[in-house]
Parts: sequence; C-alpha cells; structure tokens
Amino acid sequence: MKVTTMERAEAGATEVTRSSPRRLVLAGAVLAVLVAVPVVLGAYPVTTMTRMLAFAVLVLSVDLLTGVAGLPTLGQAAYFGAGAYTAVLVGLHLTSDAMAQVAAGLVAGLVAAAATGWVAVRARGIVFLMLTLAIGESVHQVADTWSAVGGSNGLAGMPPISLFGSPLLASGFVYWWVLAVAIAVFAGVALVVRSPYGRTLRGVRDNEARMRALGYRPALARYGVFCLAGAVAGAGGALWVAQARFVSPGDLGFEVAALALLSVVIGGAGSLWGPCLGAALVLLVRDNLSASIGGHGPLVLGLVFVAVVFLMPRGLAGAGRGKGPRRGRGKGRGKERPS
Repeated sequence: MKVTTMERAEAGATEVTRSSPRRLVLAGAVLAVLVAVPVVLGAYPVTTMTRMLAFAVLVLSVDLLTGVAGLPTLGQAAYFGAGAYTAVLVGLHLTSDAMAQVAAGLVAGLVAAAATGWVAVRARGIVFLMLTLAIGESVHQVADTWSAVGGSNGLAGMPPISLFGSPLLASGFVYWWVLAVAIAVFAGVALVVRSPYGRTLRGVRDNEARMRALGYRPALARYGVFCLAGAVAGAGGALWVAQARFVSPGDLGFEVAALALLSVVIGGAGSLWGPCLGAALVLLVRDNLSASIGGHGPLVLGLVFVAVVFLMPRGLAGAGRGKGPRRGRGKGRGKERPS
C-alpha cells in the first residue's frame, strides 16, 4: 500500500506532538541542573562549564551551516575571534558592561561574515570547505601580526564584566550570565531553524535545483544563514572572553575551527542540542581528560570520531532513534509495498 507524503508528514507531526511533553520535562530538568551548577560545584568546574557554554555557542553557528544548510565549514573560528577581539577592545577602552560587549561581538561577527560570505556561498561541498578554511587562516594571520590587537601576544588586562553597574567578580555570576546568553542564542537559532526560512534552507540543502525552479534564490538564502552564523559565532567569542578576560590568535586558529566541526559530527548535525553536547565532550577531553592520560587527548578525540562515524552515523542526538528512512532524496518513493 502506497504511503503518501502528506500521510508521512501527518504521522511525523503526531509523533512530535506526543513527545513534546516529554521533551519539555527533559529540557526543564537539564536547565535546572545547569542553573544549579555554581551552587553545587567549586570555582574550577564552574569555570570549565562556562567555557563549554561559550564554545557551544560557536558550535551552534557551525551546526547552522553544516547541519541545516548543508555547508560544512572550517572558518567559523574567524568570526568567533572577531567577536572575542571586539569584546576585549570594548572592555579595555569603552565599557565593562557585559551586554554591550556581547552586542559588539555579535555585530563584529555579523560584519565579518557579511564581508567574506558573499564569495564563499557561491561554492558548495569541498570548495566551500576550503574557502572557509582560507578565510579562517587569513584572519588568524592578521590577528597574529597586527600590532593594534597585540600581535602574537594577544590582548590581556580586560577588567571583569559588569551588569547594571555591578562587576561580576565571582565565577558563578559570570557562569549565570554566559548561561543566560547561551540559552537566548539557542532559542533564537531554534526559532530560525523551525521558521519558513529554515525550511527553505533545508530545501536548498536537499534539492537546490527544485528550489530554484520554484522561484527561490539559493545563493541569497545561503548568504543569509552565513551572516547569521557569523553573528552567532561572534556572540560566542564575546562570551568566551567574558570568562577568560584574554584573547590571543590561538582562539581563532585552525584547531578551534576543527574542534567545532568535530563537535557537530559527534553530536549529530542539524539537531542543535546534539552539537552542544558534543562541544562539552570535546572540551572536557581536550582541557581536562588530556592531562590525566599523558597529553593524548587528541588521540582520544580521534577514536571517538571514528567510533561515532561507524557506530552512530547520526551522532549522539540520533543514537536512540531507529534507522528509519534516510533524509534527503527520497529514493523509492514511488514503489508500493504489500499491505
């Protein structure tokens, strides 16, 4: 018996509706645990969690391009660094206000992405990947040699961030600020992904020729999401320096870009929450576990990557799902199955 596309959509909608209360309860539990972190943990674990949240915002920007738009990228660290450097410069020379620094970092990432994305989005696949890598390495070279931003020494001495005129000196207060902004960014990205524009991006990813035939402009859609991803990465950079109060060219190097893409692959491209979980796992291995295993953290990450690719092709987010039909081109849709 043939199953129509409308019937499949209605079945999927019913499944989402049934699972929504369970997802809301799970999301509430996770949020409660995150909010309680500074209350139950010491200063060092709280600082580590703050870095994970800031890095997760960067990974969200990579997931927007890789998972939603189908544009795997190695250049988001450039916009992450642009936001980080801008936030530090604002903190050093203008104001310590946390909201002003995040806004400045977001705008810096947006402007940098708008200036470079119009070239990159004209390509697809491996060419796009190499273009974004070239953009990232170029920005890294500028940061490493430009004396106005400290050159290879970076920028240090940023005062503690403040909120409504009160400095956030305790690590727990900084954590709560970063958590609040990260949740807001996550919610904003989720709204975009579920909006008509998000559906357009997935349509361009799955069948660009058909979307063009329907009157859409794929290059413009990709340029828009590229700029949005740059803004998200810039906000992540501002959150990163809110905790570190220091930025260097290493914060926008190839390693950061590769780890962000690795987090998306491990977590599950396109799922949003999965890459955030992957970001936490990657930083935990790199910054904490690596020291206890003789500095072999990169080896562990490589093994995790291989295991995920072969055992969980959909990443951690898809580990509990059935195999189901593959997303995309819909092979065999016209075949009938015996009832």
